[in-house]
Amino acid sequence: MKHSYFGDKKFYTSALAVAVPILIQNAITNFVGMLDNIMVGQVGNSQMSGVSIVNQLLFVFNLCIFGAVSGAGIFTAQFHGSGNRQGVQYTFRFKILVCLILTAIGGAILGIFKTPLIKLYLAGEGGAEQAAEFLRYGQDYLVVMLFGLLPFALANAYSGTLRETGQTVVPMVAGICAVVVNLVLNYVLIFGHMGFAPMGVRGAALATVISRYVELGIVAIWVHRHTLQCPFIVGAYRSMAVPKALARQIITKGTPLLINEALWAGGMAFLIRCYSVRGLDVISALNISSTIWNVFNVAFLAMGNAVGIIMGKHLGAGEPEETVRDVNRKLLVFSVLFCLVFAVGLAAISEVFPLIYNSTDRIRDLAAHFIRCVAIFMPFCAFTNAAYFTLRSGGKTIVTFLFDSCFVWCVCVPLAYVLSKYSTLAIVPLYFLCQGTEVLKCFLGGYMIHKGSWIQNIVKD
Repeated sequence: MKHSYFGDKKFYTSALAVAVPILIQNAITNFVGMLDNIMVGQVGNSQMSGVSIVNQLLFVFNLCIFGAVSGAGIFTAQFHGSGNRQGVQYTFRFKILVCLILTAIGGAILGIFKTPLIKLYLAGEGGAEQAAEFLRYGQDYLVVMLFGLLPFALANAYSGTLRETGQTVVPMVAGICAVVVNLVLNYVLIFGHMGFAPMGVRGAALATVISRYVELGIVAIWVHRHTLQCPFIVGAYRSMAVPKALARQIITKGTPLLINEALWAGGMAFLIRCYSVRGLDVISALNISSTIWNVFNVAFLAMGNAVGIIMGKHLGAGEPEETVRDVNRKLLVFSVLFCLVFAVGLAAISEVFPLIYNSTDRIRDLAAHFIRCVAIFMPFCAFTNAAYFTLRSGGKTIVTFLFDSCFVWCVCVPLAYVLSKYSTLAIVPLYFLCQGTEVLKCFLGGYMIHKGSWIQNIVKD
């Protein structure tokens, strides 16, 4: 049978209907994050680098929340596809409970060990005075950001459930409102306008925390006021009970996903630590490049989420394997081609974007090189991300664990560690080689999808 790699207009319209609201929300969020970063960068390089280091630590917490919510979300999507309202409600309760637990653990770790965790990134070449400034500004930023962990986690539980049940616009609107609030408060609090005293990095953190409460408030209020569109919320808090069999199943499927996100984020943080051995300027340059990368990578992140949601609905509806494979094949191709456009745009601005920052020529030059590197491998990231969500949609969380975090720790991290510690290779080719491992991961992802073990309905009983 001849395979089809391209869909019709209806296929792409339905795919984009899921992906675009997610893309818009993430794009606006990351764009304002970029403006936040630029504003802090205008205050000083030390402030920008201190904030960048802390954001690497918060990134680990954020992905743990994402992993926990996504683990239950696999079941939410399939319950929704099968029309099981009670099942959706149970998964929502599970998300709330696990978010509360992870917030308590994450807040305790970051609060108690903030100083040694930040110092992990300050071992590269550079003066002791500069390192001390990085540490001080990082601590100031983190202390305030701890108050934003809980609203971030709960907003993810609500928004994740809405997306998995086909309500993608509301989280987008809530995200837009939150980033507008964040942007305005950044201007007011960082620099001291409208009668406020300049707060610097603490102002940036406070603006972010307030915006997270705004996002949670909007999405939660909408859900509770629109019970017809969100029937799962009716009686959701009368009891927080989740059937033991389902809870066991979610934990069995979701724990590898949670561990995967934590290990993957930890691996990314360790990679930054390896790169930082080449000097403190590298941290500043990576902060600049990652800021614009976060704006552009929403393309493959949104497409990946769309793949997971769409495939989960098809699997939950019990459609034939041939149909499921056909839909998935078209989505994979579309993801790569869609992100290729973004990759070209990212490469085009690689020289211009670093000029915005109040930094040195060396830092700007390094940042431009890093941006070009990630642009080259962006289409490969699109495929591996779509493959990850495909495998996850069928509950193959052990497989995604091996595919994702194990790959990082068994391939990427050893390569970066050896090259940074035992070679004299300059940071740019070192960074390029580590990013290039994404090509190898594409072959691994293609093989796992072809096997087809992920094609299963995990909620049919």
